[in-house]
Amino acid sequence: MTTRGMPASASASDDAPRMKRALQGRHIQMIALGGAIGTGLFYGSADTIGVAGPSVLLAYLVVGAVIFLIIRALGEMSVDEPVSGAFSHFAHRNWSPRAGFVSGWNYWFNYIAVAMVELSVVGSFVNYWLPAVPLWVSAAVVLVLITGVNLVGVRAFGEFEFWFAIVKVGAVIAMIVLGIVVVAFGINNSTDLPDPTFAHLVDDGGFFPHGIGGTVASLAVVAFSFGGTELVAVTAGEAADPRRTIPKAVNQVILRILIFYIGALAVIMAVMPWSLIDGGTSPFVQIFDRIGIPGAAHILNLVVLTAVVSVYNSGLYSNGRMLHSLAQQGSAPAFLGRLSRRGAPVAGVLASSAVTVLAVVVVFLWPDFAFQYLLSIALIAAIINWGMIMITQLKFRRRIGADGAARLAFPLPWARVTPWIVLVFLAAVVVLMAFSPQYRTAVIVGPVWVAILLVAYEVRARRARRADGGNRLREVH
Repeated sequence: MTTRGMPASASASDDAPRMKRALQGRHIQMIALGGAIGTGLFYGSADTIGVAGPSVLLAYLVVGAVIFLIIRALGEMSVDEPVSGAFSHFAHRNWSPRAGFVSGWNYWFNYIAVAMVELSVVGSFVNYWLPAVPLWVSAAVVLVLITGVNLVGVRAFGEFEFWFAIVKVGAVIAMIVLGIVVVAFGINNSTDLPDPTFAHLVDDGGFFPHGIGGTVASLAVVAFSFGGTELVAVTAGEAADPRRTIPKAVNQVILRILIFYIGALAVIMAVMPWSLIDGGTSPFVQIFDRIGIPGAAHILNLVVLTAVVSVYNSGLYSNGRMLHSLAQQGSAPAFLGRLSRRGAPVAGVLASSAVTVLAVVVVFLWPDFAFQYLLSIALIAAIINWGMIMITQLKFRRRIGADGAARLAFPLPWARVTPWIVLVFLAAVVVLMAFSPQYRTAVIVGPVWVAILLVAYEVRARRARRADGGNRLREVH
């Protein structure tokens, strides 16, 4: 068991390498903020607008509130015990070793699948400027570069991710400001389009053009847009002052994300009527073109390329720490718990990169198979992860008791009912996914994936028991 409030590696020996608490508040806030602003906003928002129309703003508000409660639950445990590999460690300690195994490996594979997709598409953005560069070369360069960043140490990762996030956030802010200018001054360079106005949010079929059903149908798509915000808890083990920076990041990040998503989409639908956003190109490109900014496509291509690299950077960081945590629990090979002199989980980072290489090869060779099944696991894995966080929080409260809960520095609001509200909502999202052709495969694959993890745990546990029995027998003789 780890020493309370310290990374697992720090409790072993004073001379042993340990993770460095080098992440400042600005790093942690931008890591969490940048993790939820990616291609889902820059390109995927067109799909959600098509499903729900202007009422998609309400969908983002509802889902954002639920995600906030999930991150607050995670923040409660992370501030109480700021360790790396938060999900798996908390599930292992408060629930069971089996739950820690499932939680950790589920989250690890989730980001492997996400990294697989990001690396497989990075070449398409590079080809926009350099069409002669093979796709695999772009993927290989990004993989080697980001792997090197994560091996240098957490401070290097924090700085890279900080500036990656700055680019994404800056692009969204610029779009919102320019969009407001267009609406305020009635700028319209297109004779075949109506003048920009916020009345577009209600003048084409009303705020609910597809009824409440359209808004509800968009919830599943919207939910995945917030994936990555839980990274704030993964950083707890390397935060310089976790009991101050984690609460601040949790409370501010969700609010900012809601502003960026709701603000950006509201401006987009004011400048361009929602019914004209067909998904043929990014809504951001349409906005920049409407304003008359030359090279709008080049600007967005740079921003999205940065977003892709940022997501892979965050994913590799998270996976390296998760493997380290699993190794500390005995749920992964011991060598994956090794740290470099700089405190980086070098074995976990290299192992994750190696598996990602294989995954990218699979995508290039069998793209239909990879995207249909592996991505289905990644999608349902996010729901599984969020659900396990809330169940773990319930068990955490039960373990520390009423007296311990009263002393918590960052308690979850309405802790007796909040986890149940979130779990019911997540269950409802899974039901919605079952009715969606796009996500139905994920609902089918999800139980199979959990069963595979449970079988893997039992196999490893039996081997551990046999090895332990053999060691005891040798000690007797």
